[in-house]
Amino acid sequence: MSRRIPDAVIEGILKHYDIVDVVGRYVHLSKQGHYMKGLCPFHSEKSPSFTVTPEKQIYHCFGCHAGGNVIHFIMGVETLSFTEAVRQLAEEASIPVDWEPVSEQQTEQQREAKSLYEAYEFSAKFYNYILLNTEQGKTALDYLRSRGMNDRLIEAFQLGYSPNMRNKLAEILEKRGYDLILMERGGLLSRRDDGSYADKFRDRVMFPIHDQKGRIIAFGGRAMGDIQPKYMNSPETMLFNKSRNMYNFHQARAAIRKTRSVVLLEGYVDVIKTWEAGIVNGVASMGTALTREHASLLRRNAEQAIICYDGDNAGQSAAYKSIDLLEKEGMHVKVAYIPGGQDPDEYISQYGGERFRREIIEGAYTSLKFKLLYIRRHYNLQDVDGKFRYIEAALKLVAELESPVEREHYVKELASEFPYASDNFMQQLNGYRQDLLKKRQPGDNPDISWNNVINNGNPKEKIKAVPAHLKAEAALIAAMLHDREAAEQVQDQLGEQFSSELHAALAAYLYAYYAQGFDPDVSRFVATLQDERLEQAATSLSMEDYTPVLSALEHYILTVKLYPQLKQLKHLEAEAGRIADPLEAARRIQEIRKEIQALEKQLKSL
Repeated sequence: MSRRIPDAVIEGILKHYDIVDVVGRYVHLSKQGHYMKGLCPFHSEKSPSFTVTPEKQIYHCFGCHAGGNVIHFIMGVETLSFTEAVRQLAEEASIPVDWEPVSEQQTEQQREAKSLYEAYEFSAKFYNYILLNTEQGKTALDYLRSRGMNDRLIEAFQLGYSPNMRNKLAEILEKRGYDLILMERGGLLSRRDDGSYADKFRDRVMFPIHDQKGRIIAFGGRAMGDIQPKYMNSPETMLFNKSRNMYNFHQARAAIRKTRSVVLLEGYVDVIKTWEAGIVNGVASMGTALTREHASLLRRNAEQAIICYDGDNAGQSAAYKSIDLLEKEGMHVKVAYIPGGQDPDEYISQYGGERFRREIIEGAYTSLKFKLLYIRRHYNLQDVDGKFRYIEAALKLVAELESPVEREHYVKELASEFPYASDNFMQQLNGYRQDLLKKRQPGDNPDISWNNVINNGNPKEKIKAVPAHLKAEAALIAAMLHDREAAEQVQDQLGEQFSSELHAALAAYLYAYYAQGFDPDVSRFVATLQDERLEQAATSLSMEDYTPVLSALEHYILTVKLYPQLKQLKHLEAEAGRIADPLEAARRIQEIRKEIQALEKQLKSL
C-alpha cells in the first residue's frame, strides 16, 4: 500500500541535520554575526543575499525569497519533491520511514509511477539484450561499433536496440502484467486503429534517459532505416519533462560539482564520445532548445558552462541563443568552436579525444569573442558600409560588459583589426554604455506583499509606503512564529481578522501548530506547511526582529482591527447617496465613526 510520511520521520530529520552542514555542501558560507551568508544557489547574484540562521535552522534569500528548512533546501538544490527529499535525507541518516496511508488519488499516481519505473528498467534490459545477443540486433551493433562504441560504453550508457518487430515488447509487457494503456501514456507503445498495441520504437538504437537519481524515465531512439524522424524521444509524462531533464546528468553530476564546470552538447552520441575522450562532465538537452529550467539546474551545480554544439550554422545559432540564458543565471560561459562544420563525434573520430580536449574544450572562446565571430558573418567587411555597421554592432556588444578592463581589451582588439584610433572606438562605446545604463532598471528585488516594499534601487525614487495594517499583520506573524503566548493573545483578540490572505493562512497554521502542543520552532513549523508561498513567507518573516513587537503587541492588534472599520466607513460614505433611507445611512456611519474613534483612543493610550 502507498503511504504518507509520518510527522515523526520529519521531526527526526530536522533533529539529525544541522542546516549549516547541509547547505555548506553546496554553498560557500561565511559567518556574519549570528548568521551564515553566501551566494544563493537558486538565482544569479554577485553580492551574497543568501542567509542561513543556525539558531532557527532555516535559510532565506533576500534576493529571490527562497526559504525553508533543510528539507526544502534539498528539494530546491536537488530538484526533488518533498517526499523524495525526505526519503533521501532519511536514508542518509539511517532513519526508518514507516509510511502512513494517503488518499486514493495519491496511491494511484504513485502506483502508476512505480509501474513506469519498472517497465522502463525492464525495457532497457530487453533492448540491451536484443542489441548484444540476437541476429536482429547485429546491424545496430555494427553501426554502434562503426561510431566508436565499445562494449564498455554500451554497458555504461545501457544502449540497446528495439527490433523491427510490430509488437514484441507489447506482448512481453502484457505477459508480465503491465497495463498497456499506461505503457502507451509512458511512450513505450502506440495504440493502433483496431485497438491493439504496437512497439513505439521499432528499428531504432535506444538511448535510455535517466533522472538525477539514475532511474530510467524515458528513451531516445535513433532510426536505423529510412523511417522518420531520424531521432525520436519519449513523450512527456509524470516522470519526464524535456525542459527540466538533461541526458547523462546523473552520471556527470559528480564531475560537474567537483570541477564547477559543465560541457553542453547537442546529442546522445556526442555525450558518449566525449565521455570516452575524458570529458565526464558533459550533458545534453533532448529534442528541445536549452531552457531556463535547464540553465537553473546547471547553475545549482556549476559556475562555468562550456557550450560545445555542432559546428554547422544550426549548432552555432543554438549556441549563440544559449549564451544569454546561461549568463542570466549567473554562469560564466565559454563556447567551444569546432571548425569545418563538424560535430564533436566527427571531430573525435578524425583527430582523437586528446586533441579534442586540448584544442576544442581548453581552447574555448569567451562568450563575447564567440558573439563577435558569430555576428561578423552577417557583414561584408570588404565594403566600407558593412565594416562600419559591424563595428557599431560589435561596440554595442562590448558595451554590455560590466568590467572596464574587459571593455578596454576588446576595444584594443577592434582597433588592431581596423585602422581607426582606439580613442574613437572608446568614445563611441561610452555612448552606447550610457544608453544601456539608462534603459536598465537598477533594482532587483520584486515587491513581496508580506515583506517590506523595496524600490528599484534609485535613491531619488520615492518608496511606496506599506499600509500600516499590513505592517502590523506582518509584525504579528513574526512574533507568533517565536512566541506561543503572543500567538494565543492574537488568536483570542484577533482570530481570523487578517486582511491579507497570506497572513490569515499563516495565522491559521500557527494556531493549529500550537494547539497540538508544539513549542516555537520555525524550522519545524515550516515543515508543516508544504506550500511554497507560505514557506517563503514564513521564513522571510522569521528573519525580522520580533522582540519590539512583543512589548507592543496590543498596539499591532488594534492597528489590524482598525483597518476593516476604516474600509467599511469609506464604503458607506461612497454608497450613502444610494441608500433609500438617508437617516439609516447617517446613523450607521456615525456608529462606525464612534467605533473608529474608540480604537484610535486606545491606540493613543498605549
